[in-house]
Amino acid sequence: MNGCDVEPTQLLIFYHHSSYCSAAALQRDLAAVCGWITHVLPCSAAGSDSKAASLHWTAERVLSIALLALGPVAYFSPGPFIDYSLAAALTLHGHWGLGQVLTDYVHGDTKVKLASAGLFVLSTVTFAGLCYFNYNDVGICNAIALLYSK
Repeated sequence: MNGCDVEPTQLLIFYHHSSYCSAAALQRDLAAVCGWITHVLPCSAAGSDSKAASLHWTAERVLSIALLALGPVAYFSPGPFIDYSLAAALTLHGHWGLGQVLTDYVHGDTKVKLASAGLFVLSTVTFAGLCYFNYNDVGICNAIALLYSK
């Protein structure tokens, strides 16, 4: 086979989280160590953009963990604070998730702008609808409890 004991996917993950900003330098090093060259994507961002992307990635994970914690909290102590926290967290989680889908599948400047505007409208309407439901009806926590009460 070759002299390298790591998989290409591991190398791409390493490249993504490393300080390499030159695809050519990484390919040269891979060829020297592993005996083969893999397709390497160019460095997407440097400096503050890279830091912002890292912070966004961390925020997505923190939000996911917070949503896991909000489930039991909503069950054991439902109330307006938890209802509105769920409304915000669910909307943001959906917005970020659909944003990643758009990033992966929508191409072209005009299409990206239209899709981003549509996502913003969808997220705004979702949050407003959940807040309206919390204020004028039983709220998210009690609505979920009612689903399981019968």
